[in-house]
Amino acid sequence: MNHASAVPGGRPAGTPRARALKLGDRIAEIVAEMLERRIKDPRLGFVTVTEARVTGDLRDATVYYTVYGSDDEIAGTAAALASATGLIRSEVGRQTGLKHTPSISFSRDTVPDTARTIEDLVARARAADAAVAAARHGAVPAGEPDPYRSAADRDADEGDADEGNADEGNADHKLAEGAGVDDGRR
Repeated sequence: MNHASAVPGGRPAGTPRARALKLGDRIAEIVAEMLERRIKDPRLGFVTVTEARVTGDLRDATVYYTVYGSDDEIAGTAAALASATGLIRSEVGRQTGLKHTPSISFSRDTVPDTARTIEDLVARARAADAAVAAARHGAVPAGEPDPYRSAADRDADEGDADEGNADEGNADHKLAEGAGVDDGRR
């Protein structure tokens, strides 16, 4: 078996899944062509075939489509596709030459609607972020403007601490002298 021509996913081209993918692409082409040229149902709206998926045993195919238009046009298109299923299936069998032509079902593709919903949510989030940024623009903090110490503050505090330690060292020396203890400083 020649493994040089592999499909995405690492399987060799001759596996059943690769055959199902290839058949799905071919069915999508056939259905799109038929809807454009041969099916003359007036209920059929502006339809786009987005994908066709075939089961691994090649017995069932689901054709996904989108419709541009109102809810009535979407319902009319679904009815037109349901009534044309037999004609489309026979044409798929004729053009593919399969021993068993897969049964065909149509399903409206909701990916564009979902994408539109996500885009609307992102737009609302951006608008909310802009409103928060606008409210924040002239605001001042409730406490100190900078509650965290800066590097200059730390340096000043360390300088004060060094001077304090020097005074403490002198006091210790004076205590040691007063007690008659020689600590080695002079």
